[in-house]
Amino acid sequence: MELYSKIFEVLFPVFFVIGIGYYLGKKNPKIDTNFITNFAGNIGTPAMIFYTVTTTGITLAVFTSYFFYALVMIVGFSIVGLILLFILKRDLSMELPPMILPNTGNMGIPICLFAYGTEGLGVASAIASVIILFHFTLGVFLAKKKFSFNVVLKSPPVYAIIISILFLYFNLDVPVFLENTTFLLTYATIFLVLMSLGIALTRFKFSLKDSIILALGRVILGPIICILIINKLDLNGFAAGVLLIQSAMPSAVLNYLVGSMYSPKKIVDSIASTIVTSTLMSFITIPIVVFFALKYFN
Repeated sequence: MELYSKIFEVLFPVFFVIGIGYYLGKKNPKIDTNFITNFAGNIGTPAMIFYTVTTTGITLAVFTSYFFYALVMIVGFSIVGLILLFILKRDLSMELPPMILPNTGNMGIPICLFAYGTEGLGVASAIASVIILFHFTLGVFLAKKKFSFNVVLKSPPVYAIIISILFLYFNLDVPVFLENTTFLLTYATIFLVLMSLGIALTRFKFSLKDSIILALGRVILGPIICILIINKLDLNGFAAGVLLIQSAMPSAVLNYLVGSMYSPKKIVDSIASTIVTSTLMSFITIPIVVFFALKYFN
């Protein structure tokens, strides 16, 4: 009973805030979320990366280890994603990102925080850093079918990752004023992006028929691949639980934003369908994965 109570405590705040966003989006379809997008991309996410990496007690060794494990996980996602897309006769390039880049930031970080506390927050951020980095490199490359280094140079989260690693490498203490500032920005960002996700769910047009297999691949095959990696690499403890939870996240909304900039409308609609369907499915699958993570990796 205690474990079920813990799962409720972990997931209720996240789904409740998403519900607030969904309610606001339904009540006012014209509500403007550009502010949230700009704030999160340019200020909130970089602050969250810096705070969670440098102030939660995570070491450079742990950060680099789970950075690497996340890379391995993405390779596994890519293999399965390419197979599914090939079978379904879909675009192997432009429709791959929602299969391999889960919502480890908007949903994954807060769920890992509530599940494992500040320790889990640091590991979750290491994994999310990889996904963010891939959004602005591999994600853009797959969407426009050519690499753009300018996108990387103009991405504040990438600089936040580099600065955070330097702090860990040189074992630098974060000034109190900077820790307090990034702390406030981190929790403000978590609230705003979850609410923004709820609003986004009211706007995306989606086809269940076209997206259900890809969505199932994201939220079900993702954790299965991760369990295989955990067993193969003999991982254990809360960090393995964080990796498992992050692997179970639905497709990231950022896939839609990147796709809308570089891909044809038909592809963008397909990406949106996968995001919405996988997010709705995750309301069922995430509690199961969190239960498994808390039971076996605590």
